[in-house]
Amino acid sequence: MDNPGNKDLLGDLLRDRNCLAGANGGFFHPDTRPLGLVVSEGQTIHPLVRARLLSGVLVVTEDRLRLLRVGEFSPSASPSQALQSGPFLIDHRKPVSGLNDRKRARRTVVLAGNADRYAVLVTDSFFTLAELATLLATPGIVHELDITRALNLDGGTSS
Repeated sequence: MDNPGNKDLLGDLLRDRNCLAGANGGFFHPDTRPLGLVVSEGQTIHPLVRARLLSGVLVVTEDRLRLLRVGEFSPSASPSQALQSGPFLIDHRKPVSGLNDRKRARRTVVLAGNADRYAVLVTDSFFTLAELATLLATPGIVHELDITRALNLDGGTSS
């Protein structure tokens, strides 16, 4: 859901749409303009950008949810919802190399597993991106979910 400039109203938006949960998912400029792709209800709010940090896209099409690398995303798929974020933490069941190993923060992450199963993880502990990727690549770390991909949505106070 696009919620420009109304961060304090997220809870109201979630209740109005009968959502069970919600989280800040992307990054924004100081003036609240999105940083990266945002598609809400089929309308492109902001286009895709090329940036090292924004390496993934959470995409909802008519029939499925997907975590894609930026290069795999095609606007012709006509997503109903899409959010560019990052960085990618896990790809092909392995930690992505080059992740920050110094800055610790709370994290909100979308996990993709086998058989089109997904989960949202919010850490209450402080991890670096590299530490979290290593942890998530551990087989069996999330019960009944073989994590194939993981995308960081946001961190710090947004989690």
